[in-house]
Amino acid sequence: MRFVLASQSPARLAVLRSAGIEPSVVVSGVDEDAVAASLTDPAPEELVRALAAAKAEAVFETLAGTHDGSADLVIVGCDSMLSIGGNMVGKPITPEVARERWASMAGKSGELLTGHAIIRVVNGEKTKEASGTEGTVVRFGKPSQEDIEAYIASGEPLQVAGGFTLDGRGGWFVEGIDGDFSSVIGISLPLTRRLLTEVGVSVVDLWNRPAS
Repeated sequence: MRFVLASQSPARLAVLRSAGIEPSVVVSGVDEDAVAASLTDPAPEELVRALAAAKAEAVFETLAGTHDGSADLVIVGCDSMLSIGGNMVGKPITPEVARERWASMAGKSGELLTGHAIIRVVNGEKTKEASGTEGTVVRFGKPSQEDIEAYIASGEPLQVAGGFTLDGRGGWFVEGIDGDFSSVIGISLPLTRRLLTEVGVSVVDLWNRPAS
């Protein structure tokens, strides 16, 4: 059985590899803004779950009818956003937005929400689906303006949810978390395991096999 990660995130890939899974990576190409716009006043958990489901579904459609799509596999889509100050924020993209984000986040706490969606495929047919959301409270430090400028200049915060990382340079500016570490990085191992169980897959069957 193959594990297909519907994400180009290096952080998610690294989490899975360190946990014993070597996934196939297929980028969904989903227009996240369009998906969000199609929802009517969604709750934060509903938003990230819908985005994750859209990514998994897009990859299923991409693989459908191909040799890869006829295999026995699970497709896992994820989406992360930071809920802070009553707002849901994604990737800053620009230095200006990242600077504004850090000015509002410093010294405060937010909840990093990661939506997960899994599609089980058997002989090319979609057989089961499961989804869920994991939330982890992140307590931000108070970096100096010079620190923030240096962090933004590194480029790291521009393409990650909330404008920070926990497993990179941004980790220097996080005081602590309450919840699941792997979820903050981008894919919750405990939640993914539970969702795999819902679709009839044991995570241990997806682990890399020792070389003989």
